[in-house]
Amino acid sequence: MISYPLRISTVDTRVIEAGNAGPAIVLVHGTGGRADRWVRNLDVLAAAGHRVCAFDLPGHGFASKGPGLDCSVPGYRKFLGDFLDAMKIDKAVIVGTSLGGHVVASFACAHPDRVSGVVLSGSMGLVPLGAEARGRVEAGANNQSYEGVKGKLARVIFDPALVTQDFVDEEFRINNSAGAKESFATLGRYIGQKLDDDVVGDELAKLTPALPTLLLWGAEDKTVPLSVGEAAAGLLPGARLVVLQKAAHTSYYERADDFNAVLLDFLAGRLGQHKADGVEYRA
Repeated sequence: MISYPLRISTVDTRVIEAGNAGPAIVLVHGTGGRADRWVRNLDVLAAAGHRVCAFDLPGHGFASKGPGLDCSVPGYRKFLGDFLDAMKIDKAVIVGTSLGGHVVASFACAHPDRVSGVVLSGSMGLVPLGAEARGRVEAGANNQSYEGVKGKLARVIFDPALVTQDFVDEEFRINNSAGAKESFATLGRYIGQKLDDDVVGDELAKLTPALPTLLLWGAEDKTVPLSVGEAAAGLLPGARLVVLQKAAHTSYYERADDFNAVLLDFLAGRLGQHKADGVEYRA
């Protein structure tokens, strides 16, 4: 696994990459996250024969921050396409969590020729969240105080033992770095006012009979509840829903071994082979 800066047009990002050959997998984080959220996934997926890349969305992590950035699903969709171009990736399996799932789904609808599969983990953007839920996400984006960060991590991660002091300290410092406040305000305003205008579930449903699509949800997700995943599974023909028990909004991190195994089975066309306690396959 290697990490390096990359400039795309006028925007800087940070790339974490593992594997240098094989079919590409691109991982897209959510609101307030960053590329290293996927550290428990990158090497395992690469060892299975994939080229795996994660990157910081504008306004997050070590990417450019501050006024003037397009912190919205359409803006991030374009940035994802520009990232693929910069990395010389013609086609990829795209994996997104939370807001990153919305970005991934939107990109698949706009550029189905560049997508060989879609994996959505606790994803927004498939069905409307509603004003109350959007308001909670907006408030969270704008609350990067130490207690706010600590509280957010406690909500999105089911096992409190994973929310270490170092984790909280790092999250707080990165999310309060220069320009972060302005970027989170822009993104929060977009989420609160316009996110549901960009819902793509019905459009994605036109593709999923042919486009391999996997939904992975934590049973204890309070940010985007399992009921949303169940609704999405009913909306998207051919999509399968896998539920991971004892996981909240970050199942890819909390239950990385099972998440990785299910994802690799999906990519190999044998979803359901991985059997483990707390892994539930839905129709």
